[in-house]
Amino acid sequence: MIRFRTATRADVAAIVALLTDDPLGRAREGSDLAPYLAGFDAVAANPMHQIIVGEIDGRIVATCQLTILHGLSRQGMTRALVEAVRTAPDLRSQGIGAALMAEAEARARVAGARIIQLTTDKSRSRAHAFYDRLGYEPSHLGYKKPLD
Repeated sequence: MIRFRTATRADVAAIVALLTDDPLGRAREGSDLAPYLAGFDAVAANPMHQIIVGEIDGRIVATCQLTILHGLSRQGMTRALVEAVRTAPDLRSQGIGAALMAEAEARARVAGARIIQLTTDKSRSRAHAFYDRLGYEPSHLGYKKPLD
């Protein structure tokens, strides 16, 4: 039975392990936990951000970050942004990812969001099929630009 909760600082190493467990993650993540701990502290200090973890028998098996965004467009609609969605590779295709997304959606609704959005790398075809099954639509084209 999976249990979802808000992550704690003690979960950071397990979350990083999930983030690095694919070719894209291995290329962009690192082994030094210091920047991840600093990032966690910044997220934890902002009530508009949540890092959610799914736990089975004490093991972190899923994670995502949920951010609530207030704005003026769409008549001042509050929206939610989901990022860094990951499920342990040995537990994929067992409904854990769908349950994680349902948890994020429920938390977004409680926060007043009326739409939830995400981006996913173009190369992640399995993720695209997953989000399609959950009712997400690829309605926009996303752009990113490094600010280094």
